[in-house]
Amino acid sequence: MASALEDVQVDDFVEYFLFPQGLEELSSKEEVEDSLRNVFSLISCCSSEHKREYIWHKDPFNIAPILEDETGLLPPHLHGTTHFGDNIEDEWFIVYLLLQLTKDVEGLVVRVIDSDGEFLLIEAADYLPPWADPETCGQRVYLYQGEVHLIPYNDLKMNDSPKVVAISSAIQLIRSSPQQTLAPQPIQDAISARIEGYPNKIKENLHRTTLSLPAEISVLLKHNPSLIAPAVRAFCERDPIDKRACRNMTHFRPENCVMSSVVFTRCLYAMLCHEKSIPEKRSGWQLPPPNSPTFKMYNLGYKVACGFEILVDRAKTSGNCSDSTGNTPSVEIKDLAESRGWSLYLSSLRKKEYFKGLLEGSKEYNALLEQAKEFYINNCASTSKIMPDSSAGSEILSRLHSLTLDLEAMKEESKNLPQNDDDSWLEIGPEEVDKMLKERYGSITDKLKKSEVPDKTGLATALGNFMDCMSGVDGAEFPKQGTSKTSANNPIFSGTRKKSGKNSEDSEMAASDNRLNFDPEGFSCAVQNILDFVIPEDSWDLNSGSEDSDIGSYEDDGELDLDEVKPGKKQPPDAELKQYMDQMDRELANTTIAQSFEKKEPKAKPEKKIKPGTSQDEDLFEDVEDFQPVDIDLNALKNILESFQSQMGAAGPASNLLGPMGIHLENMSRKTSDNNGK
Repeated sequence: MASALEDVQVDDFVEYFLFPQGLEELSSKEEVEDSLRNVFSLISCCSSEHKREYIWHKDPFNIAPILEDETGLLPPHLHGTTHFGDNIEDEWFIVYLLLQLTKDVEGLVVRVIDSDGEFLLIEAADYLPPWADPETCGQRVYLYQGEVHLIPYNDLKMNDSPKVVAISSAIQLIRSSPQQTLAPQPIQDAISARIEGYPNKIKENLHRTTLSLPAEISVLLKHNPSLIAPAVRAFCERDPIDKRACRNMTHFRPENCVMSSVVFTRCLYAMLCHEKSIPEKRSGWQLPPPNSPTFKMYNLGYKVACGFEILVDRAKTSGNCSDSTGNTPSVEIKDLAESRGWSLYLSSLRKKEYFKGLLEGSKEYNALLEQAKEFYINNCASTSKIMPDSSAGSEILSRLHSLTLDLEAMKEESKNLPQNDDDSWLEIGPEEVDKMLKERYGSITDKLKKSEVPDKTGLATALGNFMDCMSGVDGAEFPKQGTSKTSANNPIFSGTRKKSGKNSEDSEMAASDNRLNFDPEGFSCAVQNILDFVIPEDSWDLNSGSEDSDIGSYEDDGELDLDEVKPGKKQPPDAELKQYMDQMDRELANTTIAQSFEKKEPKAKPEKKIKPGTSQDEDLFEDVEDFQPVDIDLNALKNILESFQSQMGAAGPASNLLGPMGIHLENMSRKTSDNNGK
C-alpha cells in the first residue's frame, strides 16, 4: 500500500541509473558505501561543470546513492529522476550530460529511460536491427565511454535467449567486450544528431529581455536565476485559487518596480508571451496601452510578478512548508480540506487508480482515504514530489523576510542593462516550417522526383510474390528468395523418416530434428478438395448448351433472384455465390465502369473468311473469343501509382500498404532511374 501512496510520478520524466566500476570487488558494506559516496562527489563535481548556466524547466539533474535496491536486482548505483514538463530539450540535455560523464568517469556505465521506455532506440528507430522490438530491447541500451551500446540478441539461440537481459550481466559484458556491444554507426549518428550543438546550444536556447519588476523579484532572480522557471510555470498553469492570489498581489506591489534584465529559456519565454492576462484594479497594477512600445515590457513583468505571488501563496497554503522561523507547523487531518498540497496529492492518487474504482463515501473508500491522509501527514516533508514548486515557494518566502533593498542603486543600475535579444524566432512562417521538415524528414521535392513510374513487371512480380508467401503467427512478411506457398509437391505432413535416393542431406536434417513438419496450405487445399468447395474459374461454356443452366442472359426476366430463393431449398455449394455474381453483373451492365479498366491487347489472328452458309449469329458467337480481358497487373499498377503520386512524397495509403510488404516505390524508382542512366 505504501508503494501506491508514494507513486505520484507523472509521465513527463526521464530516469537514469549510473553504475560505477569496482564496487563489485569490495567485500564489506561499509567499503561499498564509502566508495559510492566518493563516486557521487566526483560525478556531482563533473556534472556541475557541464550544466553551468542551464535553466531547468521543472526538475534539475540530481542523483542519489542507492546502496541496496528494493528489488535486489540492481547492484549499488547512483539514481536520479528529472521531470521535464513541456520542455523536452531537458531530456536530451541529460542524455548529453550522461554521455559526457561516461567520458569523465572511468568505467561508468549508464542506463537512461523515460515513460516510453528505451527512448534512445525510438529516436534511432529507422536503423534498428531486425530483432529489435519493445519486447526484446528491455534493459539492452546503455551509455559507455561516450557512445551508445546495445546488448546483441543471440541469433543462434533465438528461442532460448531471454528477452530481458539482467542489468548486472549487461554491465559486465559491456566492460569486458565493448566492441561486441557497440551499437551500429547509424544508431550512434541518430543520437549524436539529436544532441548536436551542446554545450554551445545551452546559450542558444536562452532569451534575455528587459522587464519592469518589483525590486524584491529583481533581487531574488539576481541571486537565483533559475527561479524564473517555477514562476512562469506557476502563472501559465494557474487555477482559480491561484487567480484569487493574483487579485490582491499582497507580496509584490507595483509601487517599487525597477527595470531588470531577465534570462528565460526560449520555451519559458514563449509560454509567457502567449498567456493572456489583464490585471484587476484592486491589485494596483496598471499597464500602458497595447499599442505602446513599452506595453510588452510591463505586461511580461506583471505576469512574472503574478507567478512569484502564486508560488508564495502555494507555500503558505500547502500545509507542509516551514514558516519564517524555519519551524514546520503541525498538520492535522481536519486541516487537510483547505490544504493545496493535499488536494494535488489526492488528485494524483485518483489518476493512479489508488481507490480501485470504489464508490466515494463507501466503507472501503473511506478506509483507503484515511490511510492516504495519514501517509501524507507523516511524510509531509517530502511533498516536493507532489508539488515540485513548493521548495521554490518556500525559498522565496524565507528570503523575503531577509531582503535589503536599495532602490536608488537598482534604478541607477537599470540604466546600463544588456540589450534585449531578438524575439523574431517566435514567429514561424511557412518557409521555416518547410525547412524544419526538410531537415527532419528530407525534401518533398526529392521524394517527388523519386516517385517516377517504376517497372510494371517488377511491381507486379513483387505483389505476386507477397500474395504467394505464407504468413506466420506474427503476420505476413515479405518473401525471401525461394520461399513461396506454391512449393508444389511438398506433402502436407513430412515426418522424420529418411527418404532414399532424394536429398539425403535434407533427410538427415529432418531425422536429426525429430519433429513433425506441417504444411497448413497443403492441408487446407486437401480439405477443400474433399468437401468440393473449389469453384471453377470459368464454366460458362460448359453450361451454355444445357437447358438446366443456371446462367442465362442478363435480359432474361426469368432469372433466379436472390430474394426468391426459398430458405429451405438446398442449393449447390457454389450456387449462392454465382447468384450474387450474376446479380452484380446485371447491376454493372448499364454502367460504364468496364471502360475504365485497362485491357490486354488482343492477340493477332489471321483473317478469317466467312464460310458459305454460316449465319451471322454463329459468326458473332465465334467473335466472343476475341474479347479483351482486363489486365489485372496494369490496373493494379495504375491505381497504386495514382495513389502514390497524390501523396506528394508524404505518407499515404500506397506507401502504408506496400511498405510492410517490403515494396518501396521510391527505391524501385531510384533503381530504375539509375539503370536508365547507365
